[in-house]
Amino acid sequence: MPNAVTRVLSHLPVATLAPIAERFPDIEFIQVPTQGEIPESLRGEVLLAFTWGSPNIRELVEHGVEWIHTVGTGVDGFPMDAVGDRVLSCARGASAIPMSEWTLAAMLNFEKQLPQRWAKRPPEQWNFAKLGGLYGRTVGLLGLGAVAEAIATRAIAFGMQVRAIRRTSKPSSIPEVEIAPNLDDLLASADHLVVALASTPATRHIIGRDALMKVKPGLHLVNIARGALIDQDALREALDDGRIARASLDVAEPEPLPAGHWLYQHPQVFLTPHLSWSMPGSLDWILATFEDNLRRYLAGEALTGVVDRGAGY
Repeated sequence: MPNAVTRVLSHLPVATLAPIAERFPDIEFIQVPTQGEIPESLRGEVLLAFTWGSPNIRELVEHGVEWIHTVGTGVDGFPMDAVGDRVLSCARGASAIPMSEWTLAAMLNFEKQLPQRWAKRPPEQWNFAKLGGLYGRTVGLLGLGAVAEAIATRAIAFGMQVRAIRRTSKPSSIPEVEIAPNLDDLLASADHLVVALASTPATRHIIGRDALMKVKPGLHLVNIARGALIDQDALREALDDGRIARASLDVAEPEPLPAGHWLYQHPQVFLTPHLSWSMPGSLDWILATFEDNLRRYLAGEALTGVVDRGAGY
């Protein structure tokens, strides 16, 4: 039997959900606050929540919620203890295109020495430079989910060798991607290392002092996942002694990063404030995962992007 849904509670404004609401005229969409008291009379079967939750999430889910869908992929900031036996799904894969483009831009910037090579005055030499390239380079992917696969597809188009490690023994769906036997092997071979793992207790500081001692000298380190995956103190040491030539980071720990933090000032750190997911239509893609799951839920079908609470993603 299809699930009976009459109300969707949403952290997002109802106006943002208007196109979806038009296609589900029998469902009432209600914006709910991220903090403060929840009216006792407020009820809803579905909750569209921010990925990091909200201070009153525990109280909110007790108002009839049966299924929670998060606006985003990583759920490391979501209060899992509040979920209980409810279904929790996320917008897995929705940001793969913009995040993969950001990653390729970061790798190209590193190899082509940008923005350092922009000429603002007559250079010492004209028509000469020792630039790198992506062709023939090896990119190592920590994780092989939708984002990493999108990176792999684009890297292969540039003639790069792509190697990856993943939690399971499942082979790559992209034949050209080689699965490395272990992290140490991947670290030793990568010219560019892209961190694209979920942040869980098991993966916290997976790139720490021990790992950074095993990297190929001159590595370009890219993090588009979560700041907690890299030990930033160990990273600073590796940048200062040259093991890491550049760190291109879209994430940090903590976020927002406070003023005066060394990541802002280090000459070999290129930092953006967690925006690699952004491009025209990116919110539409994120909300499309919710709309697809809403249809599935109403039809009594299996949802996509369901979070494995044991694994943490």
